[in-house]
Amino acid sequence: MNRVILSLVYATVCISINAKTVVHAGYIFNTEVGSLEPDMSIVIEDNRITNVVEGFVNPDLEDIYIDLTGYYVLPGLIDMHVHLTNQSSSKAYLERITLNAADYAIRAMKNAEKTLLAGFTTVRNLGDSDSITISLRNAISNGIVSGPRIFSSGRTISSTGGHGDASNALNSKFTSDLGPKDGVINGEEDALKSVRYRYKENADLIKITATGGVLSNAKDGQNPQMTVKEITAIVNAAKDYGFKVAAHAHGAEGIKRATIAGVDSIEHGTLMDQEGASLMRDKGTFYVPTLLAGKWVADKALIKDYYPPFVEKKALEIGPKLQSTFTMAHQAGVKIAFGTDSGVSPHGENAKEFSLMIEAGMSEKDAILSATLYASELLGEKENLGSISIGKYADLIGVSKSPLEDIKILETIDFVMKGGEAIKEP
Repeated sequence: MNRVILSLVYATVCISINAKTVVHAGYIFNTEVGSLEPDMSIVIEDNRITNVVEGFVNPDLEDIYIDLTGYYVLPGLIDMHVHLTNQSSSKAYLERITLNAADYAIRAMKNAEKTLLAGFTTVRNLGDSDSITISLRNAISNGIVSGPRIFSSGRTISSTGGHGDASNALNSKFTSDLGPKDGVINGEEDALKSVRYRYKENADLIKITATGGVLSNAKDGQNPQMTVKEITAIVNAAKDYGFKVAAHAHGAEGIKRATIAGVDSIEHGTLMDQEGASLMRDKGTFYVPTLLAGKWVADKALIKDYYPPFVEKKALEIGPKLQSTFTMAHQAGVKIAFGTDSGVSPHGENAKEFSLMIEAGMSEKDAILSATLYASELLGEKENLGSISIGKYADLIGVSKSPLEDIKILETIDFVMKGGEAIKEP
């Protein structure tokens, strides 16, 4: 009797060790060529893709089998600009002094779950406080909570009074002269120190605010707020620590300063001119457009008292200009990676960005590539993400119609797999 039990235990252990996951896909989107390939099998072991085969291979008895023969399967989508701790509302400015770090952390957990269920298996979180998304990144990696793979910049680096200064426009009892530890710099020495603080808090990349912003309660949303020397100091220090640098920039001058200094991406880029676009193209600087945020703030600014007066004015002026800038930059040959600025718009609705990109002149194929292959390139994770290929993480999504014919289908994801684990099934 004991021998029988031991044999069963041994067989069960062998099955668990050798078991694979076999996915039969009606079509897969091949990001290397930008086309759909019919009747494909994807073989997964642990959290990686070990084979991609034409036709439907027979799974072994012990394998996990997933039937997606009626679906179009794509790599997990990547959003290069989110704020998981935030959610825009008419109460957001008051919440800065009524909510605690724990409140934002709980909110971030829920927003992360929404984002993953929407098919975004990887995100870049650009700016938070109290290292919340760094801790959330670790909790997700350790399987404690559910969410996308997070690359977090930790605190944003800004200038005194600039977009990103956490004490900006607060009552004098709450404001203070923040420094590099808090992500506020004035000069090259501060810039170096602030990057080192981000390294100390275990961030994945650096995010700076090279110009004013729309949602900060300050007069100017486009003026340059860092010198070329300050940005260059940040970029040079970031390279020493293996960081990429993302630069929030609305105004044309700030865009050019950040590009000249060598940042890896320009976020928003609302008032980019032809000179700036040419400069970005020539230097290989990525553009992360966040069209959804532009539309959201322009729409909400029409609601009385939704934003403070300074913010309302900037939202009406700057928000509507994003799509035409996108069209110009795309036609100029600037490299584009998908990003939404979710947290301005609602989390989980990230895929609405695709339709706005199509309206602005991008093809469905290139829009999908911007959220897969091109985004993985900007992340520096091309060997792990961005395509359904051998050796990549098994991050997959499935939809019921071809996104090359109807991009809106990506707003209703039927299947989500992250790292070989099925999170959402039809």
